[in-house]
Amino acid sequence: MIPEQTEVVVVGAGPVGLAVAIGLVEHGHDVVVIDRLTAGANTSRACVIHPRTLEMLEQLGVTQRLTSAGIHAKQFDIRDGGRTLIPLHFGNLASEYQFVLMVPQQITEQILLDRLESLGGSVHRPYAAVDVTQDASGVEVTLDSGDVLKARYAVAADGMNSKIRDAAGLGFDHRDTLPLNFTLADVRVKDGLPHDIVQLYLSRPGMLVVAPLPDGSFRLVAEIDNPPEHPDLPYAQRLLDLRGPQGTAVPVTEVVWGSRFRIHERVADRYRDRHVLLAGDAAHTHSPAGGQGMNLGLRDAVTLSSALSSALTTGNETKLDDYALTGRAEALRVVALAHRLTRVATVPTLARPLRNAVLRLLSALPAFRRGFAEQLAGIGRR
Repeated sequence: MIPEQTEVVVVGAGPVGLAVAIGLVEHGHDVVVIDRLTAGANTSRACVIHPRTLEMLEQLGVTQRLTSAGIHAKQFDIRDGGRTLIPLHFGNLASEYQFVLMVPQQITEQILLDRLESLGGSVHRPYAAVDVTQDASGVEVTLDSGDVLKARYAVAADGMNSKIRDAAGLGFDHRDTLPLNFTLADVRVKDGLPHDIVQLYLSRPGMLVVAPLPDGSFRLVAEIDNPPEHPDLPYAQRLLDLRGPQGTAVPVTEVVWGSRFRIHERVADRYRDRHVLLAGDAAHTHSPAGGQGMNLGLRDAVTLSSALSSALTTGNETKLDDYALTGRAEALRVVALAHRLTRVATVPTLARPLRNAVLRLLSALPAFRRGFAEQLAGIGRR
């Protein structure tokens, strides 16, 4: 039985929604989390957590368990075949976490759900939010079941196609989708790939990300025209042969999971309308370049849960206004970074040799390598 009234309704039980709920429950607030799925997703999707995000997740009590579950990748190499263009090392970051954490999203979600349940919280499934209305006292969220939840605030963490965002009039800024398609595959290989380094190959045929995962598999992400819905083993093998390491055989033995996606670049016009607030993909969506998406969403969640707690406890909504302004400004910066990385990685074929030559020159500058590493790690604007 779903409650009729609560302090905060969180719509969406992905990593962002779960993190918002944890922060609120830790502060002693009553929260109802709903999700349209009967169970959490079991595909890996986002797979990297950055140092700044790990720092902020300490407030939720999940960082230690997360770091125990993933690979500590201390290096990110930009390569062209067998040649390194830019080696980035995270060992000198001004953070306790001098690595990027490689951990599949379903593990991150499970750790967050376990934490929420240990605090007495839960997720109500399957319920889809179809509408929201507001008055001076709060919100009413209507569910597809016909139930209506009354609350002081509602958090839309229900993804890029958020019903709550649209019902509240918090639209996107109408940027067009980038004309780029990507294929994604988690594969197992016999040998030939390092298990502690993330690699971005900028070869003449096109870009390819190769990232290690804790179960021994590797995440492949490539920009490609007309990618298949479900990449098979021969397809993954061709990607590695054409775009990956050269002179070293990397036999693919299994495709664990695969998908395709199209890039969107959008930031909501506003993050707040009175009692409705946005977080995660409901607020911003962009290229996966640099693995920024889920990280930005998790940082949204920690900041927003603290701001909501302040508003609920004191009645002062100043911190909610601050979240709406600074969160959107940070999203615009991250979207711009992801856009630049995507454009560099996907320049036209004839321009790729020149691009690679420029990157080799920049790599000789320690300040460039240090600044680039800090941007990727999310600690450049603490």
